[in-house]
Amino acid sequence: MRLRSLGVALVATAALVTLPAPMTATAADIPLSQGRTATASSAENAATPSGNAVDGDTTTRWSSAASDDQWLQVDLGTTASVTRVVLDWEAAYGKDYTIQLSQDGSTWTDAKTVTGGDGGTDTLDVSGQGRYVRMQGVHRATPWGYSLWEFQVFGTTGGTTPGGSCDSANAAQGRPAAASSVENAGTPAAAAFDGDPGTRWSSRASDPQWVRVDLGAVRDLCEVDLNWEAAYAKDFRIEASSDGQNWQTLKSVTGATGGKSSYAVSGSGRYVRVLGTARATGYGYSLWEVAVHTGTTGTPPVEGGGDLGPNVIVVDPSTPGLQQKFDQVFAQQESNQFGSGRYQFLLKPGTYNGINAQIGFYTSISGLGLNPDDTQINGDITVDAGWFNGNATQNFWRSAENLAITPSNGTDRWAVAQAAPFRRIHVKGGLNLAPNGYGWASGGYIADSKIDGTVGPYSQQQWYTRDSSVGGWTNGVWNMTFTGVEGAPAGNFETGPYTTLDTTPISREKPFLYLDGDEYKVRVPAKRTNARGVSWPANTGGTSLPLSQFYVVKPGATAATINAALDQGLNLLFTPGVYHIDRTIEVDRANTVVLGLGLATIIPDGGVDAMHVADVDGVRLAGFLIDAGSQNSDTLLRIGTPDGNADHSANPTTMQDVFIRVGGAGPGKATDSVVVESDDVIIDHTWIWRADHGEGVGWETNRADYGLRVNGDDVLATGLFVEHFNKYDVYWSGERGRTIFFQNEKAYDAPNEAAITHDGIVGYAAYKVADSVDVHDAVALGSYCNFTADPTIVQHHGFQVPVKPGIRMRNLQVISLGGMGQYRHVINDTGAATSGTDTVPSKVVQFP
Repeated sequence: MRLRSLGVALVATAALVTLPAPMTATAADIPLSQGRTATASSAENAATPSGNAVDGDTTTRWSSAASDDQWLQVDLGTTASVTRVVLDWEAAYGKDYTIQLSQDGSTWTDAKTVTGGDGGTDTLDVSGQGRYVRMQGVHRATPWGYSLWEFQVFGTTGGTTPGGSCDSANAAQGRPAAASSVENAGTPAAAAFDGDPGTRWSSRASDPQWVRVDLGAVRDLCEVDLNWEAAYAKDFRIEASSDGQNWQTLKSVTGATGGKSSYAVSGSGRYVRVLGTARATGYGYSLWEVAVHTGTTGTPPVEGGGDLGPNVIVVDPSTPGLQQKFDQVFAQQESNQFGSGRYQFLLKPGTYNGINAQIGFYTSISGLGLNPDDTQINGDITVDAGWFNGNATQNFWRSAENLAITPSNGTDRWAVAQAAPFRRIHVKGGLNLAPNGYGWASGGYIADSKIDGTVGPYSQQQWYTRDSSVGGWTNGVWNMTFTGVEGAPAGNFETGPYTTLDTTPISREKPFLYLDGDEYKVRVPAKRTNARGVSWPANTGGTSLPLSQFYVVKPGATAATINAALDQGLNLLFTPGVYHIDRTIEVDRANTVVLGLGLATIIPDGGVDAMHVADVDGVRLAGFLIDAGSQNSDTLLRIGTPDGNADHSANPTTMQDVFIRVGGAGPGKATDSVVVESDDVIIDHTWIWRADHGEGVGWETNRADYGLRVNGDDVLATGLFVEHFNKYDVYWSGERGRTIFFQNEKAYDAPNEAAITHDGIVGYAAYKVADSVDVHDAVALGSYCNFTADPTIVQHHGFQVPVKPGIRMRNLQVISLGGMGQYRHVINDTGAATSGTDTVPSKVVQFP
């Protein structure tokens, strides 16, 4: 249970709650801080000095004077990548405090803020680099001071240690440069990094001004050489940054006299900046040359940017044989359901005439404009089901994004099933979601799109549309859900298929690749609250990240290199391919973007987990597939840490178009598919699937007990598809969870009732809210059964929740597919049983 935002009563008694003690470091895990030099703002007396907190002895302690605003800091001796800080509090503990990092012991960056602490042992996951680490107290919990038995800092060192070597080469020469201003066109920023002492950068005649260089990757920095022209800086700082936005001071200089100077520094960064704060003359700042020297660690840095790899097809309207390119990929991918081919079409802005881009498995098509209307297709983007005799229920794993389509006959066809998102599309006509001949279809998802004409789902069983605009909607089968959709039909769930909410409570569009001139960038849209309609063309808020800030992952990349890139501060752009990894991908830095193209697929080998995300703000996971390996993984994707309870409401982590598969392409196993530990996470369209067909399929062959487990508080799911797990498909134990639209099928291959009977109940609920939960809200949920191994199975219910005032479940239905098994109730012991072979839903409009 998380303590945040549980109401006044709980806050008033929070000090009385004892949380389970987190796991402490083992004896072999020696802190970087142990035995290092420690200082403090004060000490209570001579017996409680600062050094006691880093001596490794849990019977000695540091304690401060009895006032707020006290601090303790440790000098690690060299720059470190800090990943964890453990505070072992004495009875006089900090209620509110901040963990801070610094390169020089004077300029500090917040790495973790704790409010409402309850003493004991605090284990904090942090992400940042620094030589100095500080606990800055804000409010005490007792009348005494702050008191720590031990203050432990964990991480890795890779910087240049005292006495280490400093490379004589200039890492800045020829690298991209920028400046706050230039005096004229003849004195650009690049002139300070071109290796030519006869060219220079000069600024406008005002304070402050800066010039910076991008080294291409985070490097260990040991020396910076400056060669000033006559217009020099009297006072300036040399700074470093991993992202070009947050800066740490490496050296602060006052009273400088110009000329040539070399400065020894200790720190790391991708960007190095000279920031002038006071000029020595009436002119601006002027540098002939800036040279940056880096530590020699023996491991070359991972470079950001570069080409997009062999399976990304970039085209423009003049590309010869364009239709043939689409046809060639489609011929290979049309029925290649479990193959290894992965492709991404990227269309540069412009107008494409007479195109019919048929989209098969693991194929994505995207425009490269900032807005959908920048890329116009006078033709079609088509998904049909000819390969499967007109049955579209297996048209998985494909996507279309950021385009405008004027359909050749007035209506475009997008007959898909799960894991086939349709995002940021402007259809200048109608949209048909059914296959030719109106065969079966089981989709689907639309977001941030504008369809000028009518959407016709026809045979589609279910569909979720979010933050869009439609000219009309003709019909529906079981579950058609709309939130924030202009033109959506009125809700009629009691008698029909529609659930309609006027707005989406929280949404944030998926990151996407686009061209800014000739430069690739990734747009990271801003969070919206109570959204309605599309986010474009205004594109308000959000940021754009250059491709140079991404490690462009290509086939053959290893997990070691991927993690090294993350450690350097790079984001990840997975190009189309299948990536076998032998260690977990660790995403530890706030605001990291992990974006896939062409359904890039990650397969964990040897039983490792595929990906872990730390309990940090604003990580963006989007557009990739995790496929379970043959050896059981504990958890394929974990977001947050079990002991994490930080407030991420202002900047939540998002999981969008991230799909999970267990079996189908071969035997695969995982106890948990996705576990969400962090608070405030947004799950926006996922399909978490234990395979019911393909290779490696069987009750024990592709064993996977749980699809989605949510332990974090205030988690929102919009467009949740989870199917066929051996136990619970969704198990929700976090407080104040919300789900809008849920589609589920129970496991086809349950061998008999005995195999799924637990606690006197036949069958695991498709969606269970834990008995401990007090507040939960879910709307538009459907569960279907198709017990092909034993059609006599009668599942007790589709949904199971505690009956409490804060539990609100609306618009629920269960369906027997052709009489292959039945449900006895809809939710708990409420709702009529299904019966017969007519595939008629049994509904509950509101519970309790």
